[in-house]
Amino acid sequence: MPPAQEIQKYKEALDKSTVKAVFLHAPYLVNLATSDAAQMAKSIHALSAHFQIAENIGAQGLIFHIGSGKELPKEQAFEKVMKAMKKVLDDVPGSSYLIIENSAGGGQKIGSNIDDIKAIMDAVGSRRVKACIDTAHAFEAGIIEHYSPEEIKDFFDEWDTKIGIEHLAAFHVNDSKTAFNSHHDRHENIGQGFIGLKGFENLAREKRLYHAPWLLEVPGFDNFGPDKKNVDILKKLFL
Repeated sequence: MPPAQEIQKYKEALDKSTVKAVFLHAPYLVNLATSDAAQMAKSIHALSAHFQIAENIGAQGLIFHIGSGKELPKEQAFEKVMKAMKKVLDDVPGSSYLIIENSAGGGQKIGSNIDDIKAIMDAVGSRRVKACIDTAHAFEAGIIEHYSPEEIKDFFDEWDTKIGIEHLAAFHVNDSKTAFNSHHDRHENIGQGFIGLKGFENLAREKRLYHAPWLLEVPGFDNFGPDKKNVDILKKLFL
């Protein structure tokens, strides 16, 4: 946990910056659907610890992957996820959001579609639970194929009806290195993957999404992670 003096320095620097929103991402070892008791304990501990950091620094929330129940029946896996999330929320009171990220769907991963996310959010029943849509994951999971205006509208119409647009806290805006419905989670730079620049241009026209920050998780054109070139490409789509 960062010491109080370091958090204060961070907050002072943030106040002087142009950054408007901060999100943390949980470790990838977290699996709230596991049937392994030791792994579950570690997952809850790790998620709670990072959620506490998010709360301490005043971040908007902590984004996390739910995980996979593997051989478990889906209902049992959902029950484990619900109980684990409730414990994390109880362990870390405050105002930061615990944010479910949609998955690419491979390996029996939970949360690849709207109905999964709705079921979990409803079962947990907390105002502090929100969602993050990853564009690459939705494509790789077989949910949105072309990112055409029609498919984008249909997806977010369904989301708004079942969950509510207001419960989208952020977007991971990533192109996909793998094909539609591949179930392989591989990100690509904006306009360089299977979604393509036109898909993101269409997404930028969906004004219902303007309330939520767009975050990049791309490899970068020099393979050093998200970079100014990707940011600039996205910015131009809104002009």
